Amino acid sequence: MQTRRLGNSDLEITPIGFGAWAIGGAGWAFGWGEQDDQDSVGAIRAALDAGINWIDTAAVYGLGHSEEIVAKALQGVTNKPYVFTKCSRVWDDQGAVTSRLKADSIRREIEGSLKRLQTDAIDLYQIHWPRPDEEIEEAWTTLAELKSEGKVRWIGVSNFSAAQMKRAQVIAPITSLQPPYSLLAREIEDEILPYAAENNIGVLVYSPMQSGLLSGSFTKERAEKLGADDWRSRNENFQEPKLSSNLELVELLREIGSDHGRTPGEIAIAWTLRDPVVTAAIVGARRPNQIAGIIGAADFRLSQMEITQIDAFVDPAEAPTA
Repeated sequence: MQTRRLGNSDLEITPIGFGAWAIGGAGWAFGWGEQDDQDSVGAIRAALDAGINWIDTAAVYGLGHSEEIVAKALQGVTNKPYVFTKCSRVWDDQGAVTSRLKADSIRREIEGSLKRLQTDAIDLYQIHWPRPDEEIEEAWTTLAELKSEGKVRWIGVSNFSAAQMKRAQVIAPITSLQPPYSLLAREIEDEILPYAAENNIGVLVYSPMQSGLLSGSFTKERAEKLGADDWRSRNENFQEPKLSSNLELVELLREIGSDHGRTPGEIAIAWTLRDPVVTAAIVGARRPNQIAGIIGAADFRLSQMEITQIDAFVDPAEAPTA
């Protein structure tokens, strides 16, 4: 599988990375419902066998559980992948999640992540959310210190605006940005992607299949059965009136994919990778057999005609006129 350089780092990463959000399991505010840990381990190992060379997780996913499962999956693996994780989302004894960017909090978080991941250094350490906004400078200074101390190799941000990245850049270079990006979430196109391109900031987009909605396996019936412990049950994209039109988009992706032997999910991922500013996409999986339905997007490229067709469906105003 081809690799791409991530921003100003020396990391050569595959166009798809394994996203470990869902394998955090249930029991916290943004869980995906019950998850079998053996399935999680199997999914990670299947991703590595398919050629994926990096994993993205976060301390808050499953309140530490995702990081522990990543470490478990990598036990005995000779050619270990890069492991990326994040800080700033912390929880109390009751599992209530809040945001903190104070130096002492981040230093506690890094020690917790290093222990759970069973490693001496993290390949990419990211600020998960820029909250509170007034603490961004303190947080970024702390990440720069952790880099100089050797606890992390490279530092990045997630969910930052262009203005917030500019503030951080005054303190230390940003290696990467992790924003949401999919056919149903295109807000980063106007300011954020151009800023990343101008400043050699790698872009790792998350939720390219809109949290599974564009995978090709989602139905109205499945949406109706999402449990209260699955955050998607409260998301407007999984509810009417948006759900029906979103599933119509999936059928278009299915039609395009059928011409190439690709799944709707692979077409959705490939669409995010069409822009050279996007270094790679974070794609989650909860079971080993799901890897086969996403891995083809790593080397597949849509034609300009197909891109135009998809864009015109999502935004009819962009349809070409005769």
